[in-house]
Amino acid sequence: MAANPHSKQALSWRRLYLSRAKLKASQRTSALLAGFAMVAMVELQIEPPSPDLEDWYPFVVSCFAVCSTLLVLVHLFALLISVCILPNIEAVSNVHNINAVNESPHDSLSWYIEMAWVCSTVFGIALFVVEIVILAWVKLHAYPTAAIISTAISVPALLLLCLFAVRFYRILISHKMINLEELENMATQLNGSERSRLHDV
Repeated sequence: MAANPHSKQALSWRRLYLSRAKLKASQRTSALLAGFAMVAMVELQIEPPSPDLEDWYPFVVSCFAVCSTLLVLVHLFALLISVCILPNIEAVSNVHNINAVNESPHDSLSWYIEMAWVCSTVFGIALFVVEIVILAWVKLHAYPTAAIISTAISVPALLLLCLFAVRFYRILISHKMINLEELENMATQLNGSERSRLHDV
């Protein structure tokens, strides 16, 4: 049984607003964290290591450079997607016409929108936590106890972040399935009422 056109448009408008919210969140988060990473790379002053640190300190500094570069690139990638797609969605969302949603690219570019959101809020934040750990060892190498405490705090936080991301994704998928079932039931009821009305006429 075909779905009612109004229910399809309502679902499409809902996806449009959700896509716009995700792109805005990705844009703000990526710009903020990428800026922090760039400032950390520019302002970081690395002193020559003492002889007892020459075995591992250069490796830690290299890890910091790699992590900072990946962090900036991931957020710039998310920011690029947001900047390219968001104006087209904003232009359609500001048009007060129910059929204007068909002109929005949020459905055809949904994969890129999800990619920007995941890169910004999952991979980007995880890399930011990793960079905090590495930065603690780079700056506090003379105080290993402080660096160990920072690592001990950050690693459980990173694990909790990963668990929350997995749990949130599973809840979101189940919520989408429930909403789809409700929309299908609504469309079936609407089609049934329209057929009954036509039969009475």
